[in-house]
Amino acid sequence: MLTPGGLETTAGPLVRVPTRWTWRDYLGAMAMRWGIGRDRYTVPPGLYAVGTPGEASPLVATANYKLSFDHLRRALAGLDAWVMVLDTKGINVWCAAGKGTFGTEEVVRRLAAVAAGRAVKHSTLILPQLGGPGVSAHEVRRQSGFKVVYGPVRAADLPAFLRAGMRATPAMRRVTFTLRERLAVVPVEAVQRFVPALVTMLLFFLAAGIGRNGYRVAMEQWPSLAVAVWANFLAGVVLTPMLLPALPGRAFAVKGAAMGLLTGVALWWLGAYRPVEGAAVALLSIAVCSFLGLMFTGCTPYTSPSGVRREMPWALRLQIAGAVAGLALWFVARFV
Repeated sequence: MLTPGGLETTAGPLVRVPTRWTWRDYLGAMAMRWGIGRDRYTVPPGLYAVGTPGEASPLVATANYKLSFDHLRRALAGLDAWVMVLDTKGINVWCAAGKGTFGTEEVVRRLAAVAAGRAVKHSTLILPQLGGPGVSAHEVRRQSGFKVVYGPVRAADLPAFLRAGMRATPAMRRVTFTLRERLAVVPVEAVQRFVPALVTMLLFFLAAGIGRNGYRVAMEQWPSLAVAVWANFLAGVVLTPMLLPALPGRAFAVKGAAMGLLTGVALWWLGAYRPVEGAAVALLSIAVCSFLGLMFTGCTPYTSPSGVRREMPWALRLQIAGAVAGLALWFVARFV
């Protein structure tokens, strides 16, 4: 929650926001990493002041996802700047650019709505680089009179970018996806996949009682089923993003399948399964980890929307086929 103060400006009375995070901001950021309250973590669209900006101060745009807004205002500590928040429906800059909510139409509409021309006289709007795919710079200038300048990838580089006369170094333009950055998206993925994994484990436990002698509760199979399900959960949700650059293939479905193959073989060997059941475990591991790998595409800068659209049709068909074959073999193993 913001604790802003008021400021009288040439654009009228505006909210002046602090650049230092409070304990609530830190808790909110932590909750977002775990996907808690994600749909409600927003900032009202509009124009905000950082410091005491004037007519020559930079005008910077961002999304109304509060975590994006918070990183930007913290990066602007010690500076005077205008921050124009677009209505991206609570989506971060990069994802909103792909979905169209961080787009040309919203930029032009918001410039008019906040009377940006009254706040600044330089007619330059700084957009985050990751918002570029959604914005047509020449259309923004034609419709609003504002020239678009793309800032650095990371908000933390914005002060250096401004000091350099709005010139970005190659490092400022480079999108990274380090081990730390990959692991940062694991908690929210883990939260989203936890309940489906739990339900899957319970369904397998109930189905394990089916056999040649009718149905009985198979308590002795509970440990091996739990290990198999949670080993695939760990492999698909944690190990796949962690080892992403080292896994073979370009398609994320292939990378996930490779991790699933390793997981399935390890489970077969450690669990000492009979051939039919072991083959079932391996097939199911490949299908599940391939699917989880494919779902991870939206969390990375490695993929493009067009690439994902090309990958999904063939990948989903193969994943469904693998899962069906694995389930069929697993049920056959109950009777042999």
